[in-house]
Amino acid sequence: MHIAWLGKKSPFCGNVTYSREITNALLDRGYRVTFLHFAQPQEAEEEAHPESAEVPLPFLFKSQILTIPSLKSRKLLTNALRRLKPDIVHASLTLSPLDFRLPEICAELGLPLVATFHPAFDRKVRSITSGTQHLTYQLYAPCLANYDRVIVFSDLQRDLLNKLGVPDDRLVVIPNGVDTQRYAPGPSAAKVELGAERLFVYQGRLSPEKNVESLLKGWRQAEMGPTCKLAIMGSGPLENSLKLFYDDDNILWLGYVSDVQRRIDLLRGADGFILPSFVEGLSLSLLEAMACGTACVATDAGADGEVLSNGAGIVLDPQRVAVQLQTILPLLRDHPEIAQLLGRKARERVVSRYTLSANLSALEQLYGVVASRSPVALGL
Repeated sequence: MHIAWLGKKSPFCGNVTYSREITNALLDRGYRVTFLHFAQPQEAEEEAHPESAEVPLPFLFKSQILTIPSLKSRKLLTNALRRLKPDIVHASLTLSPLDFRLPEICAELGLPLVATFHPAFDRKVRSITSGTQHLTYQLYAPCLANYDRVIVFSDLQRDLLNKLGVPDDRLVVIPNGVDTQRYAPGPSAAKVELGAERLFVYQGRLSPEKNVESLLKGWRQAEMGPTCKLAIMGSGPLENSLKLFYDDDNILWLGYVSDVQRRIDLLRGADGFILPSFVEGLSLSLLEAMACGTACVATDAGADGEVLSNGAGIVLDPQRVAVQLQTILPLLRDHPEIAQLLGRKARERVVSRYTLSANLSALEQLYGVVASRSPVALGL
């Protein structure tokens, strides 16, 4: 089966990781995959699969959140799909105007169309950020109803789109998955490298919806001591201002860590992983930390609270992160046996529910159903 995958390869965000992991796994399973993405033709791509084919699409603006295609993009995309004649078009939606034109393009070409809908959300509208994300869902709902199938990551996300008018038979819940062979407990040199007796890690964008400032406030107020380190992996629009106000010796600003094995080493060595977001979808960073056997603390945003429920981690109120961390961080520092227990339970939860292998098997089944009902498959 030939999959035309429309997604992102830069700048780094969860959508980029999702597209890379899924397309590489599909290639490893013997599928033919052509990756269509917004890029300049001369851009060199990192971590490309040796068997992948790519089609660059021109753009005017590209960020972690929004992509604005050039005026030629729609015609180039249509011509590419007409030439490729894939069995399935799978769009890992990029928050781009082209997302709204894809159903029309694929209907014209007689191609079945699947989407993965990524935008973060909160089950309650508790802040301006979560309210803005809810507006994104309202904006997209009429368009999503025109896709053959829309993949979402949780029952909560499906229920929200149902309420906004997307038919239930168009929605398929396939949670994010992580490679539990690659992301697994193991030896780590991170603490020695960073000079830490206790190490805590955040991994993600440094942007308003991630609520990192509340984590930093909680860390400072917990008075963790000079031998405890907080490693911040990530970059974003708030990076410079946060560094300016939180220039503490025990806060380590690592920036975006591109080396996957180094990220794994940091997660393996951590006594705790903290994700303080106001809104989320289903965080791949959280699943990666859990798979590495790290004790995880995350807010009840998106599906993250569901992932950590019933003892797989500690769930925070997004509005009370700093206050709650004042108690939780010293507890994990002073009682490593608690951190170890939470890490084992986190690993068990990922292995039982959130593996990349199970994700791919569910996706393969969906592709089979959608392709069998397409006009091409039916000879129409």
